[in-house]
Amino acid sequence: MNCDRPTDRGLTAIDGAMVLIVVLLIVQIWLLSATLEAYLAGHRDAALPGAVLSGVLFLACFALYLFVHRIDSERS
Repeated sequence: MNCDRPTDRGLTAIDGAMVLIVVLLIVQIWLLSATLEAYLAGHRDAALPGAVLSGVLFLACFALYLFVHRIDSERS
């Protein structure tokens, strides 16, 4: 595949960002379920770090979404 044209590079960037979003969301779901399981098992000290890290993952996904939106609007 030849990525010489700007539209091809834009699509490649969007594909890569979408894959990163999917991976980050899978990690976030795993993190939230592990944190909830630890909290319900009585380990109350795990709740705050899990929530903070989940918020960081959310912000990373949102930043990637904004990147995809910007690239897509430039393509149109």
